[in-house]
Amino acid sequence: MNDAIGRVLGLIPARSGSKGVPRKNLKLLWGKPLLEYTAEAAHASSRLSRVILSTEDEEIAEAGRRCGLEVPFLRPVELARDKTPMLPVAQHALRTLEAEGDTFDALCLLQPTNPLRRPEDIDQCIELLGRNDVDAVVTVLPVPDEYNPHWVYFSDADGLLRLSTGESTPISRRQELPPALHRDGSVYVTRRNVLMEENSFYGSRLIGYRMDPERSVNIDSLEDWERAVVMLERIRNKRKEEIKRQKAKGKRQK
Repeated sequence: MNDAIGRVLGLIPARSGSKGVPRKNLKLLWGKPLLEYTAEAAHASSRLSRVILSTEDEEIAEAGRRCGLEVPFLRPVELARDKTPMLPVAQHALRTLEAEGDTFDALCLLQPTNPLRRPEDIDQCIELLGRNDVDAVVTVLPVPDEYNPHWVYFSDADGLLRLSTGESTPISRRQELPPALHRDGSVYVTRRNVLMEENSFYGSRLIGYRMDPERSVNIDSLEDWERAVVMLERIRNKRKEEIKRQKAKGKRQK
């Protein structure tokens, strides 16, 4: 464990309600419940001190236990509604465990809707937090140039277009655009005091960890689900090819 960060709680939130993909946390993705992918990555992480599942649903809780997840409580129903923010869910988990005498220096949020993250993505985010004087680390991806804030407009009440940056004219050349990043949602790691005292996942000092685009998917709709199926198939095929290459290399060395 990184001494600079101390104990880190891995929190996997999985409520029953889902409009885009009904009961998606239990839906099978290549033969496994969606929830299981995140459970496996969390268990394989070397930087998480404890991993728990937060849910209000007993069926999901039982599925989590079958995945080896600890379910120390059932989340209150009022924290499992469609519009419930994730912040009070994380705070509830910390308060509940702290009331039992288990304390943490940071919380790592791992949402099951991002099933393709690797254990090393989790660990490296935690290590970044420990090595830097920052409040939080989030996984990020580059924003395509056409969506760069210097080229994005908002329409005001009069229908006039305003650059999102507030500038009067856009940057003319693509080569001059500053790199822009967006959250990908796979991993959030936040110091405990920022979550509990500043009521924020991000704080005022935030840095990003670049995700592999081939492992970045956030399942919120059936289209996202189909994309995850294709991405996972591609990952599995690459793994098979790598195994074949290693076997062939071993034979040549004999």
